[in-house]
Amino acid sequence: MKHTFKGLALLLIGLLSAGMMATAHKASLQVLPNDTISTMPDHSIVDEVIWVVGDEPILKSDVEVVRLSGEMDGQSWRDNPDCAIPEQIAVQKLYLHQAAIDSIEVSESDISSSIDRQINYMIQQVGGSKEKLEEYMHKSVSQIRQQMRDDFKNQQLIQRMRDKLVEDVTVTPAEVRNHFKDLSQDSIPFVPTEVEVQIITLQPKISQEEINRVKNLLREYTERVTNGETTFSTLARLYSEDPGSARQGGELGYTGRGLLDPAFANVAFNLTDPSKISKIVETEFGYHIIQLIDKRGDKVNVRHILRKPVVSAEALDTASIKLDSIASLIRSGEQTFEQAVASFSDDKDTRNNHGLMAYNDVENGVRTSKFQMKDLPTEVAREVEKLNIGEISNAFQMVNDKGKSVCAIIKLKNRVDGHRATITEDFQVMKNVVLEKKRKQVLHDWVVEKIKHTYVRMNDRYKNCNFEYEGWVK
Repeated sequence: MKHTFKGLALLLIGLLSAGMMATAHKASLQVLPNDTISTMPDHSIVDEVIWVVGDEPILKSDVEVVRLSGEMDGQSWRDNPDCAIPEQIAVQKLYLHQAAIDSIEVSESDISSSIDRQINYMIQQVGGSKEKLEEYMHKSVSQIRQQMRDDFKNQQLIQRMRDKLVEDVTVTPAEVRNHFKDLSQDSIPFVPTEVEVQIITLQPKISQEEINRVKNLLREYTERVTNGETTFSTLARLYSEDPGSARQGGELGYTGRGLLDPAFANVAFNLTDPSKISKIVETEFGYHIIQLIDKRGDKVNVRHILRKPVVSAEALDTASIKLDSIASLIRSGEQTFEQAVASFSDDKDTRNNHGLMAYNDVENGVRTSKFQMKDLPTEVAREVEKLNIGEISNAFQMVNDKGKSVCAIIKLKNRVDGHRATITEDFQVMKNVVLEKKRKQVLHDWVVEKIKHTYVRMNDRYKNCNFEYEGWVK
């Protein structure tokens, strides 16, 4: 039980701390100057600002949350956690500050998709129902989504900023060979087990009655706003199923066309009157209505309300039965998996590639079909564990990257068990090791340079810390 709920416990810590820190901001932080805090015993302080980076504070409670999460997750710190954790948080703030300067963006759909995957994982951990998750967390799913949103957005901004800083870093074959030629066997990188997986997915059929229900709701919202009964932003906060924007009254912020679903973008960029509401727009995420706020150059700022049709249990069962029949045909040799993909799969990302799954390996900057188990969707990884090469799974349910419930079967195309890398067979792995080392050095040098030009103030008790990056103490 402890292992099952560890991830949920960590999230619960974070969600609870958000409320605690908000209270602390309103209470003790604004009335306790730094010199007063330094004379008070630690146990008497509700919370305090221990560092300031630029104009961003780091709170004592921020550090405690990270420490507790790390302890529960078995994390070890490079040095004294009282020094290492504030420094880690400070470095994240440097990346976020630079991301704002460089106008780095993440789309609301990317944030929502990430939250959907996390929520689905949490639901699976507590027994497969939203009600059980809400009971465990003592919060509604909507509240959980809202409190996850800022953290997920910041994580993606930090990663994109880091990617931008190292996008031009390269290594040559000679650098790779020179790095490994004198290493002992124990120092050669271990390549974890990798698998290649083919997939067929079916989206359960949503009844016309359910689609009409969703569209009627959106028409009702439009009528209420048009009649002056309420505002679009109020309805978005109450009813939109896009957790990222709902808390902002449906507002997406100034966004380029490329970061929006094409169907959504076509309507959003054609709006001209902020007092009007768009027609109903269907996207891969569901059905929307949109209201223009402003246009600025090649970016648009709109509000939207998203409603998602509900997939019935009967539709899920029907899709699962059909996929089990398809799997039987493949096992009997009446058709190949590749033929079944072309005839039946609804997954446009894999259908044109014979069902072969692939993903963007952000760490190494490549797109690959070779998955480590940790990189597979949870439901797919669970099925892969049961299969030998060439075998087909039974039908199972999963949530895709658009947050939709689908049914799937998979085939394990290949598995390469973990082994020590060789220059002939695993050159890319060895190249990635050298590339990662070079990238880390570039990022380290950037942080040191950024510190030189950033206002930093910390409590005196941190000034004797052995920091990873020089220049914090000025």
